[in-house]
Amino acid sequence: MDRTVIERKLDSLRRCLQRVEERCPASPEALAEDVDAQDIVSLNLTRAVQLCVDLGAHLLTDLGGPPPESMGATFSSLSRAGVLPQDIATRLRRAVGFRNLAVHNYDEVDWRIVHAIATTHADDFRVFARYISDSLGL
Repeated sequence: MDRTVIERKLDSLRRCLQRVEERCPASPEALAEDVDAQDIVSLNLTRAVQLCVDLGAHLLTDLGGPPPESMGATFSSLSRAGVLPQDIATRLRRAVGFRNLAVHNYDEVDWRIVHAIATTHADDFRVFARYISDSLGL
């Protein structure tokens, strides 16, 4: 595993979460009205999800397991490998659903959900980063 790549991805994840924290308005209604905040928050949340998937895939490869069949399966595999607790894996699998919606625009974005992810569930990404760092001895 390339330690430099992992450290860069962890730094990118921290920057994404910082941007979300800096630019997410105090209420879902304010987010629904602020197009610039919508762009910044949704882009950085989708990047955060993608970075977690990438980090997880790197670690799973390093552990010698088979590659996950989907983005969400990355977190289930990490849980089965004892790297992540089940509750964090479940929440991050749900975040993949948000990412797919935001990236592919399958439906209209519900800014209440985006706001909840940004304000209530952003720590899930930080917790994930700690588990990855601990697993790799960073």
